[in-house]
Amino acid sequence: MVERKLLILYGSQTGTAQDTAERIGREAKRRHFQCRVEALDSYEVANLINELLVVFVCATTGQGDPPDNMKMFWRFLFRKNLPPSSLCQMDYAVLGLGDSSYPKFNFVAKKLHKRVLQLGGNPLLPVALGDDQHDLGPDAVVDPWLLALWDKILALYPLPPGLEIISPDACLPPKYTLHYLAEDSSHPDGGLLQPLAPRAVPSELHPFAAQMVSNQRVTAESHFQDVRLIEFDVTGSGITFSAGDVVMIQPQNCPEDVQQFCQLLRLDPDRRFVLKPTEPGTSLPALLPQPCTIRYLVTHYLDISCVPRRSFFELLSYFSTNELEREKLQEFSSAQGQEELYSYCNRPRRTTLEALWDFPHTTCAIPPDYLLELIPRIRPRAFSIASSMLAHPDRIQILMAVVRYKTRLSKPRRGLCSTWLASLDPEQGDVRVPLWVKKGGMKFPADPDIPVIMIGPGTGVAPFRAAIQERVAQGRRGNCLFFGCRQKSKDFYCQAEWEELVTKGFLTLFTAFSRDQEEKVYVQHRIQENRRLVWELLSRGSAHVYLAG
Repeated sequence: MVERKLLILYGSQTGTAQDTAERIGREAKRRHFQCRVEALDSYEVANLINELLVVFVCATTGQGDPPDNMKMFWRFLFRKNLPPSSLCQMDYAVLGLGDSSYPKFNFVAKKLHKRVLQLGGNPLLPVALGDDQHDLGPDAVVDPWLLALWDKILALYPLPPGLEIISPDACLPPKYTLHYLAEDSSHPDGGLLQPLAPRAVPSELHPFAAQMVSNQRVTAESHFQDVRLIEFDVTGSGITFSAGDVVMIQPQNCPEDVQQFCQLLRLDPDRRFVLKPTEPGTSLPALLPQPCTIRYLVTHYLDISCVPRRSFFELLSYFSTNELEREKLQEFSSAQGQEELYSYCNRPRRTTLEALWDFPHTTCAIPPDYLLELIPRIRPRAFSIASSMLAHPDRIQILMAVVRYKTRLSKPRRGLCSTWLASLDPEQGDVRVPLWVKKGGMKFPADPDIPVIMIGPGTGVAPFRAAIQERVAQGRRGNCLFFGCRQKSKDFYCQAEWEELVTKGFLTLFTAFSRDQEEKVYVQHRIQENRRLVWELLSRGSAHVYLAG
């Protein structure tokens, strides 16, 4: 009997591709396959030549780039020295998730499909191109494609005699089980709170607990938007960066939301547990300490403020003891109910916690074992670094707008990370924030004679502040900045710093304050007014132009 093994590999930036990969994994289990679901960069790529059946699920980010968790795999796959028959025993299928409003729509999925084919793989189906722009989202393509995929796979690997496909009405066993520890063995939460012992350079799996040094509002109190200049001390972390790089920050839920969540689910936040995988070979979540408290899990790991996906309602429907609630949950998880779900969740940006409030009978019946499948983990947030190590050694500064906006829901929507960071006060004691640094997409010229034209309206000026500080420290003068905001008196970030550099001859500055006069003036108007200078820098000086929003 041929082994019925399926490998599902995903490359995901925001979590959608991972969510889809896990959905395919659940469908595989219903068809009695031994199934592994892994991020492409967590998979030992040298084993790929031994795999017989693989489904790739991958998103495309930015200008046709692979997601962060498949970059190493991508580099390996495109090595010139791989023999053209490397993957000749593999049957495979590629599912792409993209957005057709971008020119390189689903570029990564198309290129991956082509490359696996070049290496001898046998495609079960044409590549699927899920599109965010479709009225029903990517599911419009994914749903029919998956039906066709299972037909192909079951033709190659029929169900073993005597086994039926597990009905969609039956709930699959959880991926992990929570084993509560006896009350008397209590310890305080470990984990992120201790600064890291000196080791490898900080990364997502080993963030550095940086001390917040200052948290300063840089917009006038009367201005509608709260923007902060925040400084972190990274002494001893081994972190280095240059202008254009990005700092990743791992946020956490606020205590009020954590308390509400625990009350709704009738969980004791101080209970300690260890996680055990249900099936051998399943790895434990990397960022959870063992043992762990419920409070730590909900504060640092479960993203209870994200907008829930279709899979959330599908899993929730299995726990529902209330017929009305169960019918609504089943509608939200059906293909026909996606427009309804969009207007319930996505349009008003309703959070997972708020959705749980709306299904109270179901919520109090959720088995804790399923929490890690029901709610995704909190994703790190990226910020352009707004300072240079040459000007501020051992420091990282960011310029951050606090996200707050209204939808039709009565309570304003708040950004998880920016609200949390804004709430921290380093003057009230030692404040630690888990972070690490990533290479950015902007590279500034190494040649000191090349001038730089930077267009940075609003907080888009952040990477240019880093670049200008770096270039000034190196004695470079060809710095030209177009900055735009609403009012000179309210949101002209770093005004004194720019004006000093203009006086010293290091900076040419053009400002556009859109609301300070009758007719609105934006950076593009200032560029047009100064077109002779801009053209001079481009044609004579081979200037580089950078734009950040």
